[in-house]
Amino acid sequence: MPDLGARLAHVTSSGGYRAEVFRRIPAVLTALALGSVVLVAPLPGAAQAARPAASPAPRKAPSVRVLAISLDGFNPAVLKKLGRAKTPNLHRLIDDGASTLNARSQVELTITLPNHTSMVTGRRIKAAQGGHGVTWNTDRAGTTVQKAAGHPVGSVFSAVHGAGLTTGLFASKTKFSLFKRSWPAGIDRTVIKEERDAQLAKAVRNDLVKRHRDFTFLHLGGADHAGHTYGWMSAKYRTVVRRLDRLVGLILTAHDRHPALDDLVIILTADHGGVPGTKNHSDRTAFADYRVPFVVWGAGVADADLYALNPKYRNPQRRQPGAKGTQPIRNGNVANLACDLLGVPHVAGSLFGAKHPLRVN
Repeated sequence: MPDLGARLAHVTSSGGYRAEVFRRIPAVLTALALGSVVLVAPLPGAAQAARPAASPAPRKAPSVRVLAISLDGFNPAVLKKLGRAKTPNLHRLIDDGASTLNARSQVELTITLPNHTSMVTGRRIKAAQGGHGVTWNTDRAGTTVQKAAGHPVGSVFSAVHGAGLTTGLFASKTKFSLFKRSWPAGIDRTVIKEERDAQLAKAVRNDLVKRHRDFTFLHLGGADHAGHTYGWMSAKYRTVVRRLDRLVGLILTAHDRHPALDDLVIILTADHGGVPGTKNHSDRTAFADYRVPFVVWGAGVADADLYALNPKYRNPQRRQPGAKGTQPIRNGNVANLACDLLGVPHVAGSLFGAKHPLRVN
């Protein structure tokens, strides 16, 4: 899609410099004429008016806004099974964007909360190796990512908000309240509705149309719920994936109808997959569990294979490489890719995409 010109932020600058007489200052000013220049100086002991602070340099507004979508429990093999006709919106993202269906979850665990925490922090899981330390998968009131890691941990929310931009979190599991507790000042709007994907997708669509939200994270949990209840790749799992496709379509339709959304870039990935015929995804050595999609679509994004665009990343075929050495594209690339697209500094202490930023054009 065509790239958009950068929009300049409106800034108010100081309009010049002038001398003022303050009636309340008990000082006698003496003027000395030197040629055409008049110097005005206070006598000893007189107060001086404070020099106006220099105006901040105009800040360049980001040329895009970013929507990150995580399809919880999404096994990419379902796209082949359903085909383009039954998942037209997901195929539109893949066909018109930079994508791979062979990205990876985190090495340590293939479960929801740890992988989503990697998505927003750009860190691996294991705290002893600089990771975020979130190893549980339940809603633990009072916990924070910082407590889990034992040290400060930033996120894409805090990085984007710290640059003066706005953020939003929309999630279908209450365990995601961990993010709001961990970065309370970094998330401008939080909407959590347990297992209410349709409501969340509509809320995100309305938020994007009515407000200029720079970074939004949307979690949709329907595929994971169907996998645990009926089995991965079952008929009901496939039905739910078709429903998720329609929800993605709501956002794409809004993009097509509203010129203000021409600058939207979507990053779509998953936390884990799921083994067909089972109701489980916790085997971190199973290909169907650790294989996830990674798709980038929107303003300025190339129509290309992500691995072809990024020779410093290696397509792992069916393997799950360790956390050291040349890496595959991982779901943890979300955070710093979003920062790169928005033109803000990378998440402090992050790993994925920090040394080798992920190219999408």
